[in-house]
Amino acid sequence: MPLMIRGFKLHQSFLGVEAQRGMLEDIRAVVRAAPFFSPMTPYGKPMSVRITAAGQYGWFSDKTGYRYVETHPAGTPWPKIPASIRAVWDSVSGVERAPECCLINYYGEGTKMGLHQDRDEADFAWPVVSISLGDEGLFRIGNTTRGGKTESVWLHSGDVMVMGGPARLTYHGVDRIRFGSSRLLPKGGRLNLTLRVVT
Repeated sequence: MPLMIRGFKLHQSFLGVEAQRGMLEDIRAVVRAAPFFSPMTPYGKPMSVRITAAGQYGWFSDKTGYRYVETHPAGTPWPKIPASIRAVWDSVSGVERAPECCLINYYGEGTKMGLHQDRDEADFAWPVVSISLGDEGLFRIGNTTRGGKTESVWLHSGDVMVMGGPARLTYHGVDRIRFGSSRLLPKGGRLNLTLRVVT
């Protein structure tokens, strides 16, 4: 049974070691076709995470705002979502509609992400499914409005989180990673994959 935290469903150790390694190889193929890049926030500062994507859409940010786009910054289409990643969505999302984007975030040493809502999708009725690979990350869950008490949980390699229903617009973020805590990525760091319905 998943662990429930403020409406978030945490499936701990959902992926075994071999499944994680296989998924990592699939991610490397995505990155070869669509290399990581550092998006710029609308405020003119680069994000500390490096990102890429697979699917019909990828997420992008610059001085004009946050949005989904159909091509990588290099102008090439995003590669398809690997079957190993799509299978996780099919197992835990509870919906029949396919994800249109798999956003891939890489957290290096000292990287974090502030509390935010995922609001760039057209319909918040669809869940967001998050897969953790590599180093442990301290995940903070807030409220549907800014401020108030928060709760935190360490996410480990192979964990899967589902954010849906009333929790779909809950503020959340990553305070820090425990760099070097996993042997999955030879150079350390954390990969976070988030599957989303965009349109």
